[in-house]
Amino acid sequence: MKYRLAIFDLDGTILDTLEDLTASTNAALAANALPGRNLEEVRAFVGNGIRNLIEKAVPTGTLPAMTDRVFEDFKTHYAVHCADRTCPYPGIPELIRKIREAGMKTAVVSNKGDFAVQSLCRDYFEGLLDFAVGEREGIRRKPAPDSVFECLRHFDLQVEDAVYIGDSEVDASTAANAGMDLIAVTWGFRSEEVLQGSGAKVLAHEAAQLEKLLLGE
Repeated sequence: MKYRLAIFDLDGTILDTLEDLTASTNAALAANALPGRNLEEVRAFVGNGIRNLIEKAVPTGTLPAMTDRVFEDFKTHYAVHCADRTCPYPGIPELIRKIREAGMKTAVVSNKGDFAVQSLCRDYFEGLLDFAVGEREGIRRKPAPDSVFECLRHFDLQVEDAVYIGDSEVDASTAANAGMDLIAVTWGFRSEEVLQGSGAKVLAHEAAQLEKLLLGE
């Protein structure tokens, strides 16, 4: 086994969260009499944290005070509704279970607020993840490598002991900034072309293929 730790991105990598993110975005926009966004628009906005999502979702020229209100409304709504339609991608819980049985540690790093990361990991991956960290004070969000290094410190491991698995250009940059191997998955929020254009050289098209890449089969 090449790696001792698998670090997963959350949204678009192990959890399909797009419908709930879109619903909470639109609830927050509607609460402030602003026009809504469709699923594909929100897909393009996600990846750099929920504040960035809201800054892109509000109309161009929106005043900062209004953006702040929409952001607060989003957080309030999403805290209650983050698991309404969210579900793991096919084969992912089984994959995580198998690599853990093989002796690999598992972690999640995400630009989603830490409150939502902890909640979703408990709801969908109870007992399957050894560590999870979201956006919080003192840890710069991806593509800064802070959250990845936080995982390594937690497990007392080196960069070469771990692999990062993600679905976006932000994830590719995060792995590069950490000096860590990357496996990019093609079932998430970005196309294969975007991933390859971001420097991803190892791609997984389904959970079974990712399992083989992780376990060296």
